[in-house]
Amino acid sequence: MSGPMEGIRILDLCSMMSGPWATDILGDQGADVIKIEVPGKGDHVRELSNQSNGMSAMFVNVNRSKRSMTLDLKNPDGVEVFRRLVATADVVVQNQRPGVVERLGVGYDDLVQYNPDLIYLSISGFGERGPASKQRVYDSLIQALSGLTTVQAGSDKERPRLIRTILPDKLTAVVGAQAISAALFARTRNGKGQHIRLSMLDAVLNFLWASDMGAYTFADKAVPLEEDGSFIDLIYKTKDGYITVATNTNGEWVAMCNALGHPEWTADERFSTPFGRKENINARLELIQSVLHDKTSAEWMEALTEHDVPSAPILTRGEVIVHPQVVASETVIEYHHDVAGKIRQTRVPARFLGTPPETPRGAPRLGEHNAEILAEAGFGAAEISALADKKVIGSENDPVPA
Repeated sequence: MSGPMEGIRILDLCSMMSGPWATDILGDQGADVIKIEVPGKGDHVRELSNQSNGMSAMFVNVNRSKRSMTLDLKNPDGVEVFRRLVATADVVVQNQRPGVVERLGVGYDDLVQYNPDLIYLSISGFGERGPASKQRVYDSLIQALSGLTTVQAGSDKERPRLIRTILPDKLTAVVGAQAISAALFARTRNGKGQHIRLSMLDAVLNFLWASDMGAYTFADKAVPLEEDGSFIDLIYKTKDGYITVATNTNGEWVAMCNALGHPEWTADERFSTPFGRKENINARLELIQSVLHDKTSAEWMEALTEHDVPSAPILTRGEVIVHPQVVASETVIEYHHDVAGKIRQTRVPARFLGTPPETPRGAPRLGEHNAEILAEAGFGAAEISALADKKVIGSENDPVPA
């Protein structure tokens, strides 16, 4: 596939979300991503609900632009096959619990002798050391241990809340894709591969420190109990729905007061400065909400837009995909998948004008590319047939060449 990552080959030993989406991002950008799966079983995500002709939506969405190969890494012959594939690759990515790939003989130290330039990304939940390092991990555990649930609650005194999307998994995927890109760039400078270690916990804590851990930034200062910024968020109810309005500068505050038909608010000393508006946040937001009940969302959006006030309607997921801005940006694309049928997804988000990526290729069937991948790595037809006979590779889809 074309794109800025064209010519890069990635062996993907990952399952679930964090690892698969990291490699999916790079596959969308042109990398040749080979997803290694357990014969006859595959990634657990293949079995999730919301399916079309046996293809689950989540699998289709985080494993597009890849080829699938089934390989039994618990079999020494399977490990040997994988090592031969490594010799042809640039990157290996795995998100097993610490110690698993080493026991299988496919850890970084096992593989670097077959490819000294190899870049190897290990993704874990909590890292390789510490009391939680060997624990099974899911997104909610990282949200809990990172403090994200109390950030979402708004205060240490309130009931913690989960973010209703698997943010730690997704964030780790984005950080992982960036780390691989950085390591590939470094290799062009120094000619060396490297082992990258990334934990979901580290990714989320780094993410939170940018804005939500400010009280802990200055190490000599005592930290009080985190209090509510406001008991009201920036979601306002209108006559027929909801909108959000955000004003940070003095100019935006004045413009909003005028848009809402209450220019007298600008003379209120409580709200005349950014500091005052923050100190009196509940009174300010209550005042805004008391007015927005009176008109529809469309009426308020027209007035706010006319006064250049940052605002947006609150959309349902079904409304998002037909919103004029999303349509104008051509963010959502549709194409045909040979198994799942008509697919709707987002395009590659970054627009590379010098190296434009192709339309993403649909997610692969389990073991769809076994023979193709092995032939590219120098395996003969007889070798491939023998591997299938010994169940080192699966025979789920592709016919073994004669």
